[in-house]
Amino acid sequence: MSRLRSDLWCGVFVRRHNDLGNMCVVSRRGDPIAGQVFIEIDHLDGTLSLLTPAPGMALVERDADLVFQRRLIRVASEKVRARIERELEFDPDLWVLSLDLRGDDAGIEMLD
Repeated sequence: MSRLRSDLWCGVFVRRHNDLGNMCVVSRRGDPIAGQVFIEIDHLDGTLSLLTPAPGMALVERDADLVFQRRLIRVASEKVRARIERELEFDPDLWVLSLDLRGDDAGIEMLD
């Protein structure tokens, strides 16, 4: 199965959440074809969570285009920003999506 382009996947994700009334923006554009996607979720209570791509084996086991894992859960914003900055040091093609969401369900395939 071929993977959906990163720019298309991000555009659909942003549009879907904005249509649902959740503020979502592209904070950083990466490589349009194969850039990794990080999603930072602002829970609107002073905490953020960070979703990152799951290891490649998760894609083999599932029928989803992208599978995510929870890297940081409801932590201070500085921790999320520091993790993203560390990733950017060796992956300048990274996409970062910022989502305001009171709950925890971003509506994407998650690794258990």
